[in-house]
Amino acid sequence: MWQRSLGTKLLESAVVIRIWLASLAVLAALGVMLWADDVITLQGERTVYTAGCQQGAWTGQRCSGKLIAAERYRFRALKARREVLFWTVGVDEPSGRYTDCQIQDGRNWSCKPSADAARTITLAMVRGQPVADAGGLTRPLHAVAKWRWWLLQWGFQAGSEAGT
Repeated sequence: MWQRSLGTKLLESAVVIRIWLASLAVLAALGVMLWADDVITLQGERTVYTAGCQQGAWTGQRCSGKLIAAERYRFRALKARREVLFWTVGVDEPSGRYTDCQIQDGRNWSCKPSADAARTITLAMVRGQPVADAGGLTRPLHAVAKWRWWLLQWGFQAGSEAGT
């Protein structure tokens, strides 16, 4: 009788451990998906991943050559100061700044152009997505999803069109 209850307890413990491990795996997978889709970001900050067109040219958002990982542009909205700071990740140059901005939060803002506009890709962000500048004051915008950028960075082809 003692062995039977010990065996039952071990079986119950194994089931509980499996349930906990499965729960942790589901939570980890959910966290990775949220990170890959850039849902999880620092407060007031947004990174835009861009693609380049190697050995080809852009026609709208379509690359006639090979799509490659390009710059990552980071934006930090400072609501109290009505400013948006921006920089290119991994590039040794000073950050830029927009002043006179309308800021709802880090994912929703718009700014008037400044002398720094030519160093970045957008003057506005709506629901976390950069808005292409129709006036041509910024660099061309060829944004891709974070997970696509990483695939391109690792050398995998991920289509021929930019766009998130």
